Amino acid sequence: MNDYFDNLDIIEKNLKYFTENHGEIYAAYERFGKLIHVEGGPLDEKTRWLIKVALSTNSQYEYALRTHILKALKAGCTKEEIEHAILLVAPTCGFPRMMQGLLILRHILKQQK
Repeated sequence: MNDYFDNLDIIEKNLKYFTENHGEIYAAYERFGKLIHVEGGPLDEKTRWLIKVALSTNSQYEYALRTHILKALKAGCTKEEIEHAILLVAPTCGFPRMMQGLLILRHILKQQK
């Protein structure tokens, strides 16, 4: 766990590399994401971010989960709502995935204090 958060700079540098060397692909990806996230349907912003928290918990991509938790908080989701979204992962996707999601949420909330 500490290794992941210690390596955020490496992840950011990799994203910078990708955007600088594959800018058109990244721009298309961003447009696609915006189309689906903002214009794709009737769900409100908080609900969309809670769904993304659950999806990234299941995928076990910690950087995405961290990003989605922070965006959910920014959109007005409470700690309890985010935790509930993570808990909902367990019955369908497994207890270990849910536990890893909770660990990341707790780490982020601790950093914000």
